Amino acid sequence: MFIDGRQVPDNTVIETDIAIIGAGAAGITIARELRNTDATVTLIESGGFDFDPETQDLYAGETVGVPYTLDTSRLRYFGGSTNHWGGWCRPFEPIDFEQRDWVPHSGWPITRAQLDPYYVKANEVCQIGPFIYDDAEAFSEGGKYRPLDLPGGEVMTRFFEYSPPTRFGWTYRPDIEKAANIKTYLHSNVLEIVPDETAGRVERLRVGTLSGRRFEVRPKLVILATGGIENARMLLLSNSVEKAGLGNGRGLVGRYFMEHPHINRPCEIMITDPALVAPYYQTYTKSAGVNIRGVFMFTADYLRKHRRLGTVMTFYKVQEIRTDIEIETKDPEDARAIEAGLAQLVRSTTSSAGESPLLAMRYGTGCATEQAPNPDSRILLSQEKDALGLNRTKMDWKLTAEDRTNLRRNLAALSRAFGAWGEGRVRVLFPERDAWEEAEGWGNHHMGTTRMADDPRKGVVDANCKVHGVENLYVAGSSVFTTSATVNPTLTVVALALRLAEHVQTRFVRGV
Repeated sequence: MFIDGRQVPDNTVIETDIAIIGAGAAGITIARELRNTDATVTLIESGGFDFDPETQDLYAGETVGVPYTLDTSRLRYFGGSTNHWGGWCRPFEPIDFEQRDWVPHSGWPITRAQLDPYYVKANEVCQIGPFIYDDAEAFSEGGKYRPLDLPGGEVMTRFFEYSPPTRFGWTYRPDIEKAANIKTYLHSNVLEIVPDETAGRVERLRVGTLSGRRFEVRPKLVILATGGIENARMLLLSNSVEKAGLGNGRGLVGRYFMEHPHINRPCEIMITDPALVAPYYQTYTKSAGVNIRGVFMFTADYLRKHRRLGTVMTFYKVQEIRTDIEIETKDPEDARAIEAGLAQLVRSTTSSAGESPLLAMRYGTGCATEQAPNPDSRILLSQEKDALGLNRTKMDWKLTAEDRTNLRRNLAALSRAFGAWGEGRVRVLFPERDAWEEAEGWGNHHMGTTRMADDPRKGVVDANCKVHGVENLYVAGSSVFTTSATVNPTLTVVALALRLAEHVQTRFVRGV
């Protein structure tokens, strides 16, 4: 059942077993898993079924670190940011969950193996197809296509699988609407999560609408699922009892904000024989019942040996390098003057002679890279107020010189791999600088602000995503990520939501 919060009488009190705040990928996934159980579920969503500028404006805020756009990087209506996501999916690597002594504040309290069963189911929820990541044989079309055989053990081909992309608000709306035990309140904003006088248990949620209505929800258990920025903001705003914010007794809420810096054309790749490059490297490709894209990533052995963070790289055709085109018509860059000669030199040692004027293909690249967890990179409250009278978000996103150097070193490893292969060369374009004060781009991936840790001195939530010190408050979404890995977060968000839903059913619904 869907209910317009603007029609709820003032001062109404709604009793429920479980309240889920936020109807994005995490909130909708958990609600679906709890449908048709004995528990009553109240799903609370700020927006309606369509984009609304006035509601979207609640996401506006200020930035004081690396410049960032807060109000357009996410969507505030039923389905959340799945209403505009691109569908890129891939599980995190096992090393991403490990404590790495060269990465301060790393180490999840769960392992990749513990999350694997939920990843498989998340593939289904995201309508992806078979869970066959990195099965190069399955994607070979009977042996026709092979990954590039780059030697050295540093660079590997890995595969993304694609969701259509699933619009959770549209695809799963019927499931939520038909569930007898779920009531969804639209156009309804949680103003504060109010605990008891000890701040050890949530008692009620104050809810308001932009039209001025005010009512309460009194749940036995609360799941906060409003996204990687808003989860932290909501806890910081919930300060009527714990003045620093609910669950923030150690000052960790909002810290460790992470993104994936995106760099367009950090390098160029020249390959002598374009026929060596399988189609799945260059665009979305349907194979073995799933849409895939081949990418370059860096092996766990390389990351450990050289003490690096991860990077994922895509590449695509840009231009042929030929003997029958004048240099001036190719590209104004001085480096192009030697490009044909370099291609001929490479071909002279690796390729058979031929009559064709085609010497090689130039490929452009794009990349997303991991940043190290940094407690000074954070979400705070601004002094500015929104239309509900709540403090807006203040973001202080920080990237470090070490983050930038890490990417440069990974590009150097890619260059070594292509040089050792013999059929190509890499030209690094990403400059070295003493600081990283402005991101060329980003993934709209908001992570880490309510990070997961067994030790409450190191994280906001425990391994089951329960807020330390608050017995009936859980957090869902990418804000619980301890580290960001280097791939898109949605599949992991859904996997963790499935895991949390199972935990809630076991501990609460079934009374175990």
